[in-house]
Amino acid sequence: MNFVQQVYKGKNEWYFYIATICVVFIGWQLIGVIPLLITAVLHSKDMSEFSRAASDNFMSLGINSNLFLFLMILSFIGGLLALVISVRYIHKRKFKTIITSRRNIDWKRFWFGFILWGFVGVVVSLLGVYLAPETSVWNFKPIPFFTLLAVSLLFLPFQTGFEELLFRGYLMQSLGVLAKNKWFPLIVTSVIFGLMHGMNPEVEKIGYISMVFYIGTGLLFGIVTLMDEGTELALGLHAVNNIVAAVLVTTDWTVFKTDALYIDTSEPSVGFEMFFPVLVLYPLVLFIFSKKYGWADWKEKLTGKVEKPSTKEDNYSVL
Repeated sequence: MNFVQQVYKGKNEWYFYIATICVVFIGWQLIGVIPLLITAVLHSKDMSEFSRAASDNFMSLGINSNLFLFLMILSFIGGLLALVISVRYIHKRKFKTIITSRRNIDWKRFWFGFILWGFVGVVVSLLGVYLAPETSVWNFKPIPFFTLLAVSLLFLPFQTGFEELLFRGYLMQSLGVLAKNKWFPLIVTSVIFGLMHGMNPEVEKIGYISMVFYIGTGLLFGIVTLMDEGTELALGLHAVNNIVAAVLVTTDWTVFKTDALYIDTSEPSVGFEMFFPVLVLYPLVLFIFSKKYGWADWKEKLTGKVEKPSTKEDNYSVL
C-alpha cells in the first residue's frame, strides 16, 4: 500500500469525513482557543476592549508575546488531539496511517529534513540581516529570548505537526480516494493550505501575491509527502521552518511577533526574497531528497491513480 492507500485500512463512508472535520474544528477553533480567550478577558478593561482586540489582535491587550505564542499553539494541540480521536475512533484506523506508509515512523527522515532546512533557514535569515543592517535591529533580551526558544522548540512542532497531518495526511488521503488520483489532492491541499494563511497579517500588508509563497510551500510539503510515501520529511521541514522564523527575525507586521534576536524594521514589500524560496530553495531541497532517498517515477507518484488494494494488508503498530 502506498501512502494515499492507507485510507483503505479504515472506514470511509462520506459521513465519517464530515464528522471528523466537525470534531477537528471543535477541538481546534472552539475548545483549543478557550485558554487564549480567558487570558484575553483577564487582560481587558471591559468587553468593548475585548471585542476590539478580538477583531484585530489579542496582543494589543498587552499579553506577553511568549505567553500569546504558547496559548496560540494550544489551539493547534486541541485540533491535533481531535484529529487523533477522529482517525482512531471514527475511521477505526491507526493514527500512524496518516503519518506514514512504512511499518514504523522513520524519525531519521524527520531529523534529516529538520536539520537540512534548519541550516538553510538560518543561513538565509542571517544573510538577510547582513545585507540589510540598516533595517535589522539587534533585539536580544536573555530571559524573553530563551523563554521563546523553549516554547518554540517544545511546542511549535505540535502546531506544524497538526497542519501537516491534517493537510498532507488526512486530507491528502481522503481527497485522493474521492478523486481516485493523486494530482487533485496535491493541488487542492496546497491551495487550501495557502488560503488558510491568507488570514496572516503579512498578506494584508503585502497583498495576495504572497499566496505564491504559501501555496508554493504547500506544494513542496505535498510533493515531498507523495514522493516519500510519508509525512516524516514534511514534518521536519515545517517544524524547523516555524522555529527559525520565530526565534531569529521578527517584524511588527507578520504573524510571528516574538522576542526574536533581530527586528526587521523595513516596510513590507514584494521582492525577490518572496519568490527565491519557491523558485530556488524548494527545487534544491527536492533534488537533495530525491538523491538521498532514490526517488523515481515522479509522474506516477504525483499524478497516478488511487485504487483500492486487492488484498487487505495488516495494520501495524499503533502510534
